[in-house]
Amino acid sequence: MSRKLIDQARKLLAGESGSQVKPWGGRLTVALVFPNTYHQGMSNLGFLTVYHLLNRREDVLCERFFLPDAEALAEHRKTGYPLFSLESGHPLTDFDLIAFSISFENDYLNLPVIFELARIPLWRADRGDSYPLILTGGVCAFLNPEPLAEIMDLFAVGEGEVMLPELVATLTAGGERTRPELLERLAGAPGIYVPSLYESEWSADGTLQGWVRQPAVPARVVRQWVRELDRTASRSFVLTEATEFSDMALTEISRGCGRGCRFCAAGYIYLPPRERSLDVLLEQVDLGLCEREKVGLVGAAVSDYSRIAELDRAILDRGGKISVASLRIDSLTPEEVAALKASGHRTLALAPEAGSQRMRDTVNKGLSREQILAAVRLLGKGGVLNLKLYFLVGLPGESEDDIAEMLDLLTEIRAVWVEEGKKQGRLGTLTISVNPFIPKPFTPFQWAGMAPEKRLKGVFQRLRAAVGHMANTEIIFESTRSAVLQALLARGDRRVGRLLPDLSAGMNLKTACRRQGLDPDFYVTRERGTEEVFPWEIIDSGVRRDFLRREYEAALAARTSRRCFDGCVDCGVCRGR
Repeated sequence: MSRKLIDQARKLLAGESGSQVKPWGGRLTVALVFPNTYHQGMSNLGFLTVYHLLNRREDVLCERFFLPDAEALAEHRKTGYPLFSLESGHPLTDFDLIAFSISFENDYLNLPVIFELARIPLWRADRGDSYPLILTGGVCAFLNPEPLAEIMDLFAVGEGEVMLPELVATLTAGGERTRPELLERLAGAPGIYVPSLYESEWSADGTLQGWVRQPAVPARVVRQWVRELDRTASRSFVLTEATEFSDMALTEISRGCGRGCRFCAAGYIYLPPRERSLDVLLEQVDLGLCEREKVGLVGAAVSDYSRIAELDRAILDRGGKISVASLRIDSLTPEEVAALKASGHRTLALAPEAGSQRMRDTVNKGLSREQILAAVRLLGKGGVLNLKLYFLVGLPGESEDDIAEMLDLLTEIRAVWVEEGKKQGRLGTLTISVNPFIPKPFTPFQWAGMAPEKRLKGVFQRLRAAVGHMANTEIIFESTRSAVLQALLARGDRRVGRLLPDLSAGMNLKTACRRQGLDPDFYVTRERGTEEVFPWEIIDSGVRRDFLRREYEAALAARTSRRCFDGCVDCGVCRGR
């Protein structure tokens, strides 16, 4: 093996606390693969939690693999040495199961590279019994698995904590079985989707008609979710300096969100909202504070945690500091701002999401202009130096008037920020982050098309020209090319997976689609038919389709809807479907 590659692996392991290296013995061996770099993967709580849950079992050994960084990738290709595990240096082909954890569609482009380095055929039809089974879990597995259906042998549709026990039990059961027999047996486990047992049927217009399935498998695979979060922890079980959040111990405090923002996939696929008890969280906080001074609180709605003030105070009383990704505008309190300021935060983020009241009602954000300005003022008074604001553009029904109202709001926000900054005797930076809206599966906007690139670029140009002259204010935009690619991969069917080798090699999307006889607009900008079958509906997320359709129609009329509350069964998840 290349000395450079060995040294890099040893350096990463030496910088870790909490990693688990065990002898192989006769255990089930699992290669846990994150399709991005170590720097990215070791900040992912889902990845770390699965690694911890598998390795605490006596009958399983789990080791980690990551996409090599640019230098290591060049070294692999120069030496011809295959991708190897961080713990023991074994190649992927030595393991019984290869399990990918994928949270972001654009990481699909890294899969051909990983398969190449592993010396494993990319397409499942080309792999025989001599290769390990290949599974995908993570958000993408239960948002829309179909673009990877010709690559992966199986998908874990749901949350790992509740799915791993039966998956491991099936894989470790005695008896000689062929690969097809094992896959058929796995397909009988709750939440396991085996795509080879389903065949897509197409209409003349290219839309999906449905699936022909083998008799032993369900018509739809039901998403599995944890009923009681207190039974398992999700935190930074392994801490390292070589990661995105190296200065903090991350702790998940809640899962799911009941606010019902219509654009947010996480808000729907993680329903119902659940939270951990304060006592259990404090146990996790204490463990984290043994390793780091700062605790990063993780959740879709951190500020909505029912005992957030007590949790913040308890962390500060223990001599710790607090970090959060963003703040809820309508639940922000002076106490929370003070706790974050005491933790050394110089920059905090708010997400108005839309600049006009009509668009905020369209996405069901439930915020008024007055609430947004009040939150900005509260942060300014609290002594926070820099403010970041997140906005979406290209929403369904958006007009030039909505963009004009957004610019008016930005002007008002800046005036409040400058006023409060002058009172503090210093003026920080106001950063406006603008992202194209991407309609995601299992949201009310799954019927909507994405705004064309030309329209998005025109909006970006208008915003840049207006904000460019504002002092201490900067505006940043997500790449429209990256957003279009994400939309294609999020909303695609099995045919889309065939694009990955060309896209991974750097080919532009239009050329890659032309080579495969696909029209990108068919997937990205097309408004879907009311009764159209969606590729992702091989999954039963628990949220009823008719509920999502009613929410979409309410969005088009700019009507808001109520949020989740105890006893509500509107969407269907809490009926236990």
